[in-house]
Amino acid sequence: MQSTVMENTANPTEKTPQEGRKLLDLVREQIRIRHYSIRTEQAYVDWILRFIKFHGTRHPQLMGNTEVRAFLTYLAVKQNVAAATQQQAFNALLFLYREVLHNDFGPIDGNVRARLKTREPTVLTSQEAFRIINAMHGPIKLVVRLLYGSGLRVIEALRLRVKDIDFERKTVTVRCGKGNKDRTTVLSNAITPPLKEHLSYVRALHDKDIRQGYGSAWMPPSLQRAMPNASREWIWQYVFPSSSLSIDPRSGITRRHHIHIESINKAIKNAARICAIDKRVSAHAFRHSFATHLLESGVSIHTVQQLLGHASIETTKIYLHVMRKPGAGLVSPEDLNQTATVHCYDAPSRVGTQLSSVSVFHVFGSFAIWTEEDLLTCYSWSVHKLLFGVKNGVEQTKPRP
Repeated sequence: MQSTVMENTANPTEKTPQEGRKLLDLVREQIRIRHYSIRTEQAYVDWILRFIKFHGTRHPQLMGNTEVRAFLTYLAVKQNVAAATQQQAFNALLFLYREVLHNDFGPIDGNVRARLKTREPTVLTSQEAFRIINAMHGPIKLVVRLLYGSGLRVIEALRLRVKDIDFERKTVTVRCGKGNKDRTTVLSNAITPPLKEHLSYVRALHDKDIRQGYGSAWMPPSLQRAMPNASREWIWQYVFPSSSLSIDPRSGITRRHHIHIESINKAIKNAARICAIDKRVSAHAFRHSFATHLLESGVSIHTVQQLLGHASIETTKIYLHVMRKPGAGLVSPEDLNQTATVHCYDAPSRVGTQLSSVSVFHVFGSFAIWTEEDLLTCYSWSVHKLLFGVKNGVEQTKPRP
């Protein structure tokens, strides 16, 4: 509704009505020429419309650096948007002026644009991950299992085609992932039987669509031109198709797309709430958990980088900070001083004596300081009687350090 209103909003003093409609058409055309995703197209168009509305429906050709600066400042100061959101708005306006209007608005002061902050990812324990997964059912459960078992992004899992899963080699191939790169990751043995059963259902659904005159999956334009009939072949169908047919917003063709990403996000949030997981659980948390648990098990960080598809090792290193035992399994100083209940078998009056782990270290480790209290709080009184000849709670000999 907002797009319809904005595309037909006129200012009597500006040349906005006709040019506004053409402008958005040009934006969409340039985005599709560069094969950007439909989500990028929707986001860029939305930010351009908001920019025009913010400045009273003035045509962007009549605006420049000052107006862009004012809009970005408004987002940061008045709307309190996240740095990533402000960055996306800036990218949309940069695309508009450089690629559509061919009029660079020049540098933007760094004080206006918020800096991206590095935040530690949310990581689930294996028990928490399986509790959430077991609270789901159907194809959505399989999608989440791939997020955790193969380290996929949620959109990568939804865009999988039948040909991308190799059950023999136990691999999943991600096509045109982030940065338009392909990569191969692992397929767990546990998911193989239910995934094969799910594909049998998908095959039957595809055959039904073929009989009804549908059954074509979306294809990249270059492949569609080179292989016009490939879109109806089984190997090109989505692994997780939608339960209903829909009209392609770009081509107008009625086809079965993949499951909507919001269905996955809502299912994960509901499952986390049911399981009483007191963490901010999202689809990406399972990818974070995949990487962290592999590192904890001793897998090389370079291997994890390849599985995740990170261009830089610095991106993967963030998981070193959230490992359950970072470094070489360091122990917190608080744990070193925790008290424990022990039993002194030959000292009935001191049964259940509390001792600290620091005291245990002095008794069992250095043997440098021996007192009656240390002896009374040892784990096994009988062992010390045999080793050191303790009598009536008083040491008879003190070993050298």
